[in-house]
Amino acid sequence: MTGATDTTPRATPTDRRLLTGDPVPAFARGPVLALAGVVALLLTAVSGRYGYFGDELYFVAAGHHLDWGYADQPPLVPLLALLMDTIAPGSVAVLRIPATLATVAGIVLAALLARELGGGRRAQLITAGAFAGAPIFLAGGHLLATSTFDPVLWAAVTWLAVRWVRTRADRLLLAAGAVTAVALQVKFLIVGFWAIAIIAVLVVGPRVMLRRPALWAGGAIAVLATVPTLLWQAGNGWPQLGMSQAVAAESVYAGGMLGFLPLGLAGGFLIGLVLAVHGTYRLLRDPDLRFLGITALGVAALFMLTGGRPYYIAGMFPLVWAASAVTIERGSASRWWRWIPTWPVYALSAVFVLAVAHPLPIKPVSWHADQPLQIGNFQRDEIGWENTVPDVVAAYEALPPQAAADAVVVTGDYWTVSAIQRYAPQLPAYSYHRGAAWFGTPPEDSGAVLFLGDPTALAPYFTSVTVVGALDNDLRVANLTQGGPLFLLEGRTAPWSEIWPAVRHL
Repeated sequence: MTGATDTTPRATPTDRRLLTGDPVPAFARGPVLALAGVVALLLTAVSGRYGYFGDELYFVAAGHHLDWGYADQPPLVPLLALLMDTIAPGSVAVLRIPATLATVAGIVLAALLARELGGGRRAQLITAGAFAGAPIFLAGGHLLATSTFDPVLWAAVTWLAVRWVRTRADRLLLAAGAVTAVALQVKFLIVGFWAIAIIAVLVVGPRVMLRRPALWAGGAIAVLATVPTLLWQAGNGWPQLGMSQAVAAESVYAGGMLGFLPLGLAGGFLIGLVLAVHGTYRLLRDPDLRFLGITALGVAALFMLTGGRPYYIAGMFPLVWAASAVTIERGSASRWWRWIPTWPVYALSAVFVLAVAHPLPIKPVSWHADQPLQIGNFQRDEIGWENTVPDVVAAYEALPPQAAADAVVVTGDYWTVSAIQRYAPQLPAYSYHRGAAWFGTPPEDSGAVLFLGDPTALAPYFTSVTVVGALDNDLRVANLTQGGPLFLLEGRTAPWSEIWPAVRHL
C-alpha cells in the first residue's frame, strides 16, 4: 500500500482523475461561510446609509408598473424591488437584502468552483476571498441592481458546467438550463455566454455534451421562461435593441474598446486581475475544460466589440479565479508572483479598496460635498433625492392658478421621475427617458408642464418656455440633479400621442 501511494502522481488542474466522477476535496465550510458572514455583516451595516441609488429608485418605480418586460431589462429585479418595498415601504436597507444574499451566494459559489476543480481549503479560500474583496462585487452587493445578480447566476451556470464535465450527470445540464432561465429574467447577456460556449464545445469538445438531450431540454426551459418577456419586447417594438445601442454609445465614457479590458479586470483589483489572466491560461491548457477558457476569452471579445460595459465580463471571474487558485495551491505557480494571493495582500487590498476605491458608503455624506461631478463616484448618486423632490413639489404648488389646474410634471431623465414617484406620489409625473417612457404618457387633457432638465426636445411643441426655479438638495453634494433648472412649458401645439414617440429615447 505504501509503495502504491508513493507512486501516485500528484494531482494537477488538468488531472483527469478529477474529471471522471471521483470525490472532490471537502468543502471548506467553516472558513468560507465565516468569510461570507463577514461580508454580509459589512453590507448590512452600510445598507441603510445615504439613500436610494438612482437605479434603485427606478427599479422600485418599475415594480409599481409591473409588467412582463421593460425597455431596458427583463422583469425580475423590478419584481424583487416591488416585493421588498411592499414588505417595508421606503426602507433602503430592506430593499438591499436580496443584493446582500446574492453576494453571499457568489462567495460560496466561487469556493465551490475551486472545489470542483480539485481545490482544497486554500484554493477555495483564495477564490472566495477574491470574490469577497473585489470592488465590483462589493459595490454590487450594496445595491439592488441587475449587475448584482447577473454575475452570480453566471457563476452558478459555470459551476454546473464544470461539475457536469467531471460527473457526466445530465441533471446538471437541466439545472444549468433552469439557472439560465432565471438569468434571462435579469439580463439577456447570458445568451452570449451560451452561444460562445456551444461553439467552443463544437470545436474543442467535449462534443458529447451537445448530444445530451438534457442540454437541449435545459435550453428549452430557458427559452420558454423568457417567452413572456420576448412577447412584450415584440409588442413594443424591441426597445431592448435600442438600449443595447445606447449602451454601446455610452462606452466612450469608459474608454471604448481600449478601456474595456483594463476597466473590466480592475473590477477584481490586483488579486482578481492576476488570477483572471493566469486562470484563463490554465483553462486553455486543460483539454477537458478548454472550452470554458475559450468561452472566457470569447465573452470578453464579444462585449468589447459590441460596446458592452466593462463589468459584463464579471460573470466569468469566479471560474477563472478558481482555475488559478487550484494551481497556486499545488505549488505550480511561478515564484515571482505567487505571493500575490496571500493573506497579507488580501488584507492590504481590503483596506485600500474600502478606503480609496470606496465601493461602499462608509465615509460621511459631508465627504462628498463640493466634489466635482464625475463618473465613478456612485455613492454621490445615493445622496439627496429626498431633499430634492420637495423643490419640485413647491414649484408645482406655486404654479399660477390657470396653469396649476391640469399641469403635469415631466422629467428629462428616468432617475428623477422615479424619485418623484417615490417621495411625492401625489404629483402626476412622467418621463420620456429609458424604461420610464413606457410607464405612461401625460393625459391628452393636461395643460402646462413643469419640466426638469434640458427642455430642448420638448420645447418645439410648446409656445412658451419659462425658467421658474432650480433644484437644491441642501447638502452641497453634486448628484445628477443638483442645481438643475425647472421650466414651465405652456401652450402645447400637438397631442401627446404625437409628441411622446418623437421625444422618447434610451
